[in-house]
Amino acid sequence: MSVSVKSSETFEFTPENLEWAKGQIAKYPEGRQQSAVMPLLTRAQQQNGGWVTVPIMECIADMLDMPYIRVHEVASFYSMYNLKPVGKHVIEVCTTTPCWLRGSDDVVKACKEELGIGFGETTEDGEFTLLEVECAGACVNAPVIAYKEEYYEDLDENSTRAFIRGIKEGKVPAAGPQVNRFKACPMGGPTTLTDYAPADLTSGGDK
Repeated sequence: MSVSVKSSETFEFTPENLEWAKGQIAKYPEGRQQSAVMPLLTRAQQQNGGWVTVPIMECIADMLDMPYIRVHEVASFYSMYNLKPVGKHVIEVCTTTPCWLRGSDDVVKACKEELGIGFGETTEDGEFTLLEVECAGACVNAPVIAYKEEYYEDLDENSTRAFIRGIKEGKVPAAGPQVNRFKACPMGGPTTLTDYAPADLTSGGDK
C-alpha cells in the first residue's frame, strides 16, 4: 500500500546535480533504480543547506518511481539525514557504549559548554548544531566526533574544547586521532610487523 503526501512546495535539483543524479540512477539495473535513493538524498541535502524537506523526498520518490513513504523511511532511519534545519557547522557526537567507556561524557560536556546548547539544538546565530549519534563505527579510536564527513578521534574534554574553538576561529584541527597515534595503530606505534612500518610509526606514532 503506497501513501501519498504532497506538499504545496517543490524541489528541483540544480542542472549540475540533476546530471549527477541521472548518472547515479544509471548505475543500477533496470527495475533497481530505487537503490539510488541514498546518494540522491545526500546530494539533495547538500544542495538544500544541510537538511531534507518533504518536497525533496517527493522529488526523489518521483524520480525513482517509488512511494513517498519509502523515501521517508530511509531519510528518517539514517542519522546522516537531517529532517529539520541545521547550523552551518554540524557536530555529531557518538555516545554508544565504546565511546562512553572511553569518556564520551566528557566530550559531550565540553560540546554543551562551549556551544551553549544541548543535543538536537542549534545556536541562536545559526552557526552550530549539536547532534547525538549511535555508533560511528570507529570504536578503536573512541571517543569520536563526526564533522564535515571527517572523524575526530581519541578525544577528551580538553581536545574537544580546542576542536570547537578551532572551528570558531576558522582553524579546524587535522582530522583523525587527536593524540599521538597513527590512525588505528596501538598507542606508541605498532608492536608487530615493525619491519614493514614507516619510520614515523616505529618511533612512536603520528597524528
